[in-house]
Order: sequence, then C-alpha cells, then structure tokens
Amino acid sequence: MRTYCHCFFGLGDRGVLAFFQFADRKDQSKFSLHSGDALHHIALKVDKGTQEAIKKRIKVAGYKKSDTFVLEHGYCRSLYIKDPNGLILEFTLDAPNADRIAKDRRADARATLARWLQGDHTSPRYLRPW
Repeated sequence: MRTYCHCFFGLGDRGVLAFFQFADRKDQSKFSLHSGDALHHIALKVDKGTQEAIKKRIKVAGYKKSDTFVLEHGYCRSLYIKDPNGLILEFTLDAPNADRIAKDRRADARATLARWLQGDHTSPRYLRPW
C-alpha cells in the first residue's frame, strides 16, 4: 500500500486541483506522467444516476475489467476508466455527508498537513467507505 498525502486546492469555478505527496520517495518515482497510473487523470463530479449510466455504458461498450475500476474513498465513490487514448477519467459521486466532511477538512487542513509532514501518516477516519 502506498501512503500519500492528498491535498486539494479549490478553484474559483468550484473545481479542485489535487496534489499528492508520498511518504516514500520510491513510491512517488513510480508515478510519472508516462506511467499510465491513475494518479494522472481528470476527475469529473457526477450524480448517482450519471455514474450508474456510465457504468452501464462501459459494460455495453465491452471495456476490459483492467480498463475500469471503482474505489470507495470515503468522501466519494470514484469510477475510473481508461479511454482508448490511454487517458484516465474519474467520475466521482460525493458521499451523502460530503458537505460535512469538506467543512471538517477545511477546519483541520493545516493541522493535518503539519502532522503528515512531521511523519504521522495514519489515515483519517473520514476515508472509510460509506
């Protein structure tokens, strides 16, 4: 398992830019722009109906299992797919309590980052599945 700090920065259009910092530099070196790993992707926020419709379209289109997967992040459920050009797309569905999680994370973001930088790499409780 790779341990990383995932920092989100809000943009004026309500979009978000995310950066990762790994606890182990060897892990970070595995995620170059050319590695094809899911860390380099575009994420789009969708509602439940849209995410389900995308899953059905992926199945009908005959995508291989290796080109699509779902991750439960705790604050959202993400459907990932690799397009025919190799670009990875993420379709995120917020958890029912996402607004509360975001408010709590804004309140403790600096303290959490400071803890991470000092070497405490434990996962926050909000990352548990919903």
